[in-house]
Amino acid sequence: MPVIRVPRRPAAPRFMAMTAVTAVTLLGLVGWYLFSGRGAGLLPQDSWGPWREKRVPYWSVWVRVNSWSHAAEATGAYGKADDFSLKAYGTPATATTADRTRFTLTPDGELTARQPRADDAR
Repeated sequence: MPVIRVPRRPAAPRFMAMTAVTAVTLLGLVGWYLFSGRGAGLLPQDSWGPWREKRVPYWSVWVRVNSWSHAAEATGAYGKADDFSLKAYGTPATATTADRTRFTLTPDGELTARQPRADDAR
């Protein structure tokens, strides 16, 4: 009985198509990760705007915003006694300092500070 041979398609075009789809998917995920703000720490230093001072009583606070992604950073100091830094990469970030001042930074660079009132119980 003769052997029936079925011609096979070359695997190279199928492999190239799978590679192209994988590459496009991977590039899309990397782009989303970086530019959504979650990977802002991986972006070049030139993508960050200048540090701008934010007025908060008794605190020196500086904020900068990334121009390529949805991210912001803040740093603040209360003399040499207390300091903080916030990184809002895609989601808001909060910090509470030793004097119970609560700072919240949004990815668009908006910083809010809530200081305890004098009549708050400790």
